Amino acid sequence: MRLAGPFRIVALVVTVGLTWIVASILLGGPGSGFPRIQQLFISTENSVTAEPRARKYKCGLPQPCPEEHLAFRMVSGAANVIGPKICLEDKMLMSSVKDNVGRGLNIALVNGVSGELIEARAFDMWAGDVNELLKFIRPLHEGTLVFVASYDDPATKMNEETRKLFSDLGSKNIKELAFRDSWVFVGAKGVQNKSPFEQVWVESLAPLLPSPGQLACPFCLHPMRFPSVHAAAFPKFCPWEGQ
Repeated sequence: MRLAGPFRIVALVVTVGLTWIVASILLGGPGSGFPRIQQLFISTENSVTAEPRARKYKCGLPQPCPEEHLAFRMVSGAANVIGPKICLEDKMLMSSVKDNVGRGLNIALVNGVSGELIEARAFDMWAGDVNELLKFIRPLHEGTLVFVASYDDPATKMNEETRKLFSDLGSKNIKELAFRDSWVFVGAKGVQNKSPFEQVWVESLAPLLPSPGQLACPFCLHPMRFPSVHAAAFPKFCPWEGQ
């Protein structure tokens, strides 16, 4: 019984010593900085530094437009499933969310001086009346910018006069535009040359291209010097945007 006291003291010393050793290992010891015990509860996913997000500018463009230029992005419809979008200076002019797009041609008229929207309408080129479209684009004033994004069928109801009017606005592909082609285009009343802001996805070449998808076209334009291009902005006009 007399030995119980010393044994207890030895056991206490051993316990304290082991506790100190374990604590030193877990807490990292003097000067170790961040406690190791906390590291045990940190997710490996959280420990990886997240890559910085690429900065987006007006209408989601990858870089800003020069001064006095308008930033725009147009996305054609994909087949008859996904509606088109027309964005100008970070304002969505036409989209499914705004409920102002439809099958056929979606057209936004913009004041070439102020950059303000004049009117936006959709014209059914499958079952609609092409005369409604003609009434819309015949009386355009000089300098009016015309933004066009197709959805499903842009061409079935087109006649010779319609194609000529778009050609006069600067389109170089309008003569060949056909059923179910995807088409995005920016033209202007009174333009002297063909517009550089145009792209066509040809339905007959569908087996050679990813589908369904959309033509996504970001660019900068100077409304008073249309159709000049800010060459340093986006050398590839309309990349194919697969869905």
